Amino acid sequence: MKTNLICVLLMLFSSLGFAASKKTTFEIKDGHFYRNGEVVSIHAGEMHYARIPHQYWRHRLQMMKGMGLNTVATYVFWNLHETEPGKWDFSGDKNLAEYIRIAGEEGMMVILRPGPYVCAEWEYGGYPWWLQNIPGMEIRRDNPAFLERTKAYIERLYQEVGDLQCTKGGPIVMVQCENEFGSYVAQRKDIPLEEHRAYNAKIKQQLADAGFNVPLFTSDGSWLFEGGTTEGALPTANGESDIENLKKVVDQYHGGKGPYMVAEFYPGWLSHWAEPFPQVSASEIARQTEAYLKNDVSFNFYMVHGGTNFGFTSGANYDKKRDIQPDMTSYDYDAPISEAGWVTPKYDSIRNVMKRYVKYAIPDAPAPNPVIEIPSIKLTKVADVLALTESTTPVTNNDPQTFEQLNQGYGYVLYTRHFNQPISGTLEIPGLRDYAVVYVDGEKVGVLNRNTQTYSMEIDVPFNATLEILVENMGRINYGSEIVHNTKGIISPVTIAGKEITGGWNMYRLPMSEAPDLQTLKRNVYTIGSTQANKLKDCPAIYEGTFTLDQTGDTFIDMEAWGKGIIFINGINIGRYWQVGPQQTLYIPGVWLKKGENKITIFEQLNETVQSEVSTVKQPVLMKLK
Repeated sequence: MKTNLICVLLMLFSSLGFAASKKTTFEIKDGHFYRNGEVVSIHAGEMHYARIPHQYWRHRLQMMKGMGLNTVATYVFWNLHETEPGKWDFSGDKNLAEYIRIAGEEGMMVILRPGPYVCAEWEYGGYPWWLQNIPGMEIRRDNPAFLERTKAYIERLYQEVGDLQCTKGGPIVMVQCENEFGSYVAQRKDIPLEEHRAYNAKIKQQLADAGFNVPLFTSDGSWLFEGGTTEGALPTANGESDIENLKKVVDQYHGGKGPYMVAEFYPGWLSHWAEPFPQVSASEIARQTEAYLKNDVSFNFYMVHGGTNFGFTSGANYDKKRDIQPDMTSYDYDAPISEAGWVTPKYDSIRNVMKRYVKYAIPDAPAPNPVIEIPSIKLTKVADVLALTESTTPVTNNDPQTFEQLNQGYGYVLYTRHFNQPISGTLEIPGLRDYAVVYVDGEKVGVLNRNTQTYSMEIDVPFNATLEILVENMGRINYGSEIVHNTKGIISPVTIAGKEITGGWNMYRLPMSEAPDLQTLKRNVYTIGSTQANKLKDCPAIYEGTFTLDQTGDTFIDMEAWGKGIIFINGINIGRYWQVGPQQTLYIPGVWLKKGENKITIFEQLNETVQSEVSTVKQPVLMKLK
């Protein structure tokens, strides 16, 4: 009996060893993609591991398969993993290798998009915020200090996922060089084209030197190939619906032949706070999908499933009307698979088209995860945030310091300055980054907002009073030439009535990297409903409550009656809310809830109404603009 068991185990280990060492081939030749010697088309969907709880990765990948896709593409977020210089984290929801392994187990190919710049409506386009503190650093160009850091990142990434390339038996079949670099070349005409190309080539070489040996590709708008392509990488066109133009431009930069691929095919679009939620019709996307399939064009839906910008991960854009356009917490993207992983009409339309054209079997979509509703969560305690000045030691300086100077990446900073003599006039903070609530001796006097280009207000500071400015980082810009100007907080002088206010600035750091502990505020914590709690109207406050569940499930917390802030559920930052909309609910994954007692903590910046409860609903509200 024991002998038989040993034989069985030896056979099992032998077969596992064979599976692990079995290599597959993926190559680009004769104008086609070849996998194990056979022509293959890539029917991919972009889906980012960090925007989905890891417990749901397999479900979402099975959703993709049910739509008819054979490949998953994902960016890699450098700043997610190198949280401090040389400090790396690939655990839990950051376990990229596990995400790739699960994709392989589900029979899917993987396209890796490591950047190091990724855009992605992600904070700082994926760059670690602390790069801005390195002397001589110039991001995204042929700069020794920058390339030293990209090299370390790429080599560390290879340690995690290098063995998951198809050349070593894994599911990774292609790796992208840089990302939409042609756009940056067009935006940064102050940098010579030769330098742009030298930088792009060096990133490609760093990937090769690290050990990435699957086919490489670039990804740009079809009119931007001149600046974005690099020798030895397949050019692919983002957002190109004109198939004849796609073939023409790829031929021009790829020896007169394909394969032809649209590396970003947009079934939806990104969404900003304070702007309408964009929508793209299901029929339009189905028709374009069919056109690609008919013409042997490979594609990658960006996004097939957007997920959520949990915590402080959302980035920002800008335009002529708004100096910052912060991205919403929801990254639903009007994608075929909704934020919570549900089938949509767009999903069904694409699936029906795919079934008519692909030769492989398409399974049914898995069942959605359970959804629950919590009618009322009673809030029991509230704390005065401005009272932090009584129990926290500030950083002092003659002038306001930026988040980066304070060695803080995200969250909030409270800037205070005491005046022995009265002063009144126009308060101007042209260097506000990004949103400030202004108080005098704890009384709210106004709001400044980079989003609306509101940098000044009238103010009256009486004798022996304190000016308090609570500043929020709403996410660093992730796209465009302004990405190089991404420091946060107050980054230029503060003036009142034209006089620069210097000397005596105190800065209190509120990174909110963990759920606030009301115990640290001690005597400034009040019972909801008390006279002291009601006096906190218009003051920044931290609310706390608990709720008990008999069953768990996904849900959406309704914040329409609130102002602006962030929410922690059982210690996890689920993201920002803001009354301007169009997002009025925040997604709570059921795997972050538990049977029994759960804890909620809400940091409310405006507190225009003192709250006593909050509830959740079964359907998200993402299109209610105020």
